[in-house]
Amino acid sequence: MNVLGLSFMYHDSAACLLKDGIVVAAAAEERFSRKKHSLDFPTGAIRSCLSLGDVPVDALDAVVFYEKPLLKFERIVTMNSGAFPRGFALFADAMPLWLKYKLFIREMIRTNLGYGGDVFFADHHYAHASSAFFPSGFDEAAVLTMDGVGEWATMTRGRGEGNRIHLTHELRYPHSLGLLYSTVTAFLGFRVNSGEGKVMGLSSYGNPTFRDRLLDRVIDLRDDGSFRLNLDYFSFHRDLVMYSPRFVDEFGEPRKPESDITARDEDLACSLQDVVNTACLNAAAHVGRETGSRRLCIAGGVGLNSVANGRILEEGDFDEVFIQPASGDDGGAIGSALFYYHQVLGNPRRWHMEHAFLGSADDPDEVQRFLDARGMPYRRFERTEDLVERAASDLARGRIVGWCRGRMEYGPRALGNRSILASPTIDGMQDVMNERVKHRESFRPFAPAVLLERVGEFFDPPFGSPFMLLVARTRPDKKDVLGAVTHVDGTARLQTVDKTHNPRFHDLIARFGETTGVPVLLNTSFNIRGEPIVRDCGDALTCFLNTGIDCLALEDCYLVKEEDPGDGKTRRLLPPLEWE
Repeated sequence: MNVLGLSFMYHDSAACLLKDGIVVAAAAEERFSRKKHSLDFPTGAIRSCLSLGDVPVDALDAVVFYEKPLLKFERIVTMNSGAFPRGFALFADAMPLWLKYKLFIREMIRTNLGYGGDVFFADHHYAHASSAFFPSGFDEAAVLTMDGVGEWATMTRGRGEGNRIHLTHELRYPHSLGLLYSTVTAFLGFRVNSGEGKVMGLSSYGNPTFRDRLLDRVIDLRDDGSFRLNLDYFSFHRDLVMYSPRFVDEFGEPRKPESDITARDEDLACSLQDVVNTACLNAAAHVGRETGSRRLCIAGGVGLNSVANGRILEEGDFDEVFIQPASGDDGGAIGSALFYYHQVLGNPRRWHMEHAFLGSADDPDEVQRFLDARGMPYRRFERTEDLVERAASDLARGRIVGWCRGRMEYGPRALGNRSILASPTIDGMQDVMNERVKHRESFRPFAPAVLLERVGEFFDPPFGSPFMLLVARTRPDKKDVLGAVTHVDGTARLQTVDKTHNPRFHDLIARFGETTGVPVLLNTSFNIRGEPIVRDCGDALTCFLNTGIDCLALEDCYLVKEEDPGDGKTRRLLPPLEWE
């Protein structure tokens, strides 16, 4: 049975192909359209998934959309009419897209796909819950979803068992942790649905001086894991601006985008993160008590908050936690397909998400032809171990390596197949990466990728974190060694790498460890600020040629630039004989 899951029209459009209960492909549309957080119909992602699964459109048994548009439209009309006349601007801004497209999702899917079969709709938070529980490998688990808003719900909790999920409680719009975080994101001058991760990184620089004020006046956290927002401080439910004049009166003038970051900004980010940590811990603890389960599944956009996730795993009363790596709306494509297959049809579970490498890969021969056609000097390695040896040597010398090999990751984190890599032991490497390569704010941290079998030597607690969604502490005796991947507060957004699921990346880290004594690499996504992660060799080569990346691995091919002259000028590519 072939089921296509889709999410689009809001942000992070994506597609997923499910064959007989197994996810064979999943991808976000932004990788194809090159528009970050694309909301477009996922034409490129669909084509890729169907091609990878060798399934033509006419062989699809069902297409499932990740939410119920009419129920969402009801919420928008209800909330904006209740806020009339103040809500009219927000209503007028939303209506053209609704009246032209969003009310006609079924027709849009059939027209764009050339498909005449069944189209189904999953509840948004059931799609989130399904994206976490069904792939978790747990027979039973507590389930917690948290995001901005779906149709009406902003947080749900319940239990999964076998091939069924029961969401027993929900919190409704406008009371939303995701929208609280997005409001502060906008107030601090960052882009909503994109800059929340920046706020999380910024939070480590501040002090929680505004925490009590937030808890006393802005959000009321309750013993049952729920909360209420004081809507006097917000206007996202009635205006195009997310924060109200009262929020400005309370916390000062909003930061202008690209302006200097002040101590106030750092402290507000820190206070927000502290409050969200508490709210997430409360919600997780309550659903754990309700269900009696020692396992927890998390999804929804708030599930990308690795600081809160780390706190839940370390302080919560759970033995195991599974977090969907595509926790945002892109994960709704997987969730909707799994929801239909298991919850609606009652089929047994067959798939455990042990890795996120669900996208397309370049054919090595095609990469060679691509480079030859452009006159690019390179060396093609016949043996993978020789390529690994060369890359590890370059990394140990302090060179920055672009690594584009194997199937593309699903979700917003690069996990070793579409990554930019560097040595974490070199002083100033974080600044070099932010300025010369990523072209982004200097306060933003980088993640360590460490061999799973050696994580306890460098990080505490020594948990497995294959999807880079948990924050741990760098061990005190390793902070000086891992300066480039240890945040200002002594923590690190950890990725653990095991040989079973990514042997080539594991071998690279291991070889680097043999050379340096440190089996850890700085790993960041293969992109620059404002652009999606690269999809293929063409995207990777463009990024390589226009940034300070020194070396590039494209499947079996390897390109090297001459030594950095130190004057910021573009460096030429070296012919193989000059660097062998």
